[in-house]
Amino acid sequence: MKSDFPELLTTYFNQYLELQKGASVNTISSYRDAFLLLFTYYGETYRIAPSGMSFQNISVDSITGFCHWLETIRKSSVRTRNLRLAAVHSFFRYVEMQEPSTLGLCREILDIPMKKCEQASPVYLSAEEIKLLFAEPNTKNKKGIRDLAIITLLYDTGARVSELTGLKMGDIRLDTGTATVKIHGKGRKQRVVPISEPTANIIKTYYKSNERAHFKTETYLFTNSRGDRLTRPGINHILDKYVNLARGRSPDKFKIKVTAHVLRHSKATNLLLNDVNLVYIRDFLGHSSVVTTERYAKTNPEFLRRAIEKNAQKYMETIPYYNQQEKDNLVEFLRTFGK
Repeated sequence: MKSDFPELLTTYFNQYLELQKGASVNTISSYRDAFLLLFTYYGETYRIAPSGMSFQNISVDSITGFCHWLETIRKSSVRTRNLRLAAVHSFFRYVEMQEPSTLGLCREILDIPMKKCEQASPVYLSAEEIKLLFAEPNTKNKKGIRDLAIITLLYDTGARVSELTGLKMGDIRLDTGTATVKIHGKGRKQRVVPISEPTANIIKTYYKSNERAHFKTETYLFTNSRGDRLTRPGINHILDKYVNLARGRSPDKFKIKVTAHVLRHSKATNLLLNDVNLVYIRDFLGHSSVVTTERYAKTNPEFLRRAIEKNAQKYMETIPYYNQQEKDNLVEFLRTFGK
């Protein structure tokens, strides 16, 4: 068996993930972190440096031990443990195609199962909380207008943070009958979603206040005070700022930890409760399967209540009505039946 683990790992990251598989920047970053942790584990447990790693050092027991180390020593959640294992699996699927002599080892590693974990129900803001949040930015200054555009666009498009920070001027279409946003999602997949008229007007105001209407199509839509592209921490900081302000004004609201993904859940829930088909919600959110989208329906008590009431009403409408004479005739029939 060849001991070219470092070479294959380097090629996997530098060529395969981005150029061949088309993995997103976030996926590559997540996989990189997984292998940095794997190197840390091998260093602490086997005293093997990254440069000394070879396929002879790797076994089912060592990778299983790595997963256990993540949960016990690193205190990682089951979900995080599974994400790290997914990175290892991805690499060994690549290895078995590149180095046939490792096929047996690869099959053993790929057979290590994911650990079952309870999936938390999506949490979301109510319609009233969304309105309160949108009312917080000060639209009398440029920064406030930009922040309102960020928050409303996050909600109205259901975009992930990485998708929002990647938006460029050319991705926004406001000159058509229905304003749209082209979102660059996971796996380099693109989707075009409509935005409401109020959101479109906020974007127009943002353009005017920052003179962005004249910027090139490749200019990033949202930037910081230095003109640099806004990052994930920057978006989270902006959202936290206004959630805390809104919570201060309405202490009985915002009982959950509000993140950009919560705004995404809130939009999906709003669509669901307005009887939008799950297939359309799947496409709107950029889910790869409607199974992922179904969890909004399965875990939302208001949606379930409406469904039960609707079906109960249909059931009641099918129950035949019998008058007293018909009931008496039925009783008499049953008495004489079979005699």
